Amino acid sequence: MECIQLNDIIKSSKNILLISHINPDGDTLGSVCAMYQVIRENFHKECEMLSVSKVPKIYEFLPNVSKIKTLEEIDLSREFDLVINIDVAAIDRIGDAKILFDRAKFRVNLDHHKTNRGYADLNIINPLASSTGELLADVFNKLGWKISLETAVCLYTAILTDTGSFRFDNTTADSLKAAASMVKIGVHPADIYKKVYESSSKNHVLFQAYCVSKAEFCENDKVVYTTVYKKDIEKFNAPEDCTEGLTEKLRAIVTTEVAFVVRQISSSMSKVSMRSKNVDVAEICGVFGGGGHKLAAGCVIKGTVEDSIKKILDEIRKREI
Repeated sequence: MECIQLNDIIKSSKNILLISHINPDGDTLGSVCAMYQVIRENFHKECEMLSVSKVPKIYEFLPNVSKIKTLEEIDLSREFDLVINIDVAAIDRIGDAKILFDRAKFRVNLDHHKTNRGYADLNIINPLASSTGELLADVFNKLGWKISLETAVCLYTAILTDTGSFRFDNTTADSLKAAASMVKIGVHPADIYKKVYESSSKNHVLFQAYCVSKAEFCENDKVVYTTVYKKDIEKFNAPEDCTEGLTEKLRAIVTTEVAFVVRQISSSMSKVSMRSKNVDVAEICGVFGGGGHKLAAGCVIKGTVEDSIKKILDEIRKREI
């Protein structure tokens, strides 16, 4: 029923905007570009895409990703017939684009995060899906929408990145089935893997090596964290997505149960990325207004890097690890 409503509202809308979440990853970008492509091919309509943060360089290979606009490139006074948030767990995850979402005649929320409260007029949420890419693959198939090779590349990338190359606990038979269906359409897994995971610059690799080298361990090495200051990024001339995959490197240590990275946003604001092997880090991040998955989540904390570390450690210590 929800899928049919989505089909009908797209059909009746003239002006459509697709929005990704702040600090976009492969899932939100792949899913946005996939939705853009299916709307063009199945409804013969143009729509617009918006990201409130810069698109990481490694995802520049995605079809149509170059058409994604920034906040500076879009008229914030516009009223769209339809705005679709894609892979956006909470409304504050679209930053200043919220004004466009609120003003829209109809609003849709497509997501897979268990922390998503369903904040739109139409909410299609499946917390059992590994990724929004997997959710969209299911929606597209149920509606009988054409999935071209361009769309398949986007969906495969979304699924690949949110499952950590099919290594994370959220990988299921359905995830693999969805990915396999994209391969049948013509996606080359090795090619996508190289573009996503083997395209790091020298500065990116050296920067992450530095961050790992100064990691701090506590709770009998069960908890590990590192910090990212603006001066560090400037020193290495690291790219915008310099912390991508850094938390996973810390979680990979055999003794680690919880890993987190605290990145300085300003003198009074820090971004936290958390990963774990068993502890529900979405619950921890939820304390600070963030969220995500049980084993992978994030939040923004008002405070210095040092204050944020203390707050996160205090929350971790309230739980059994």
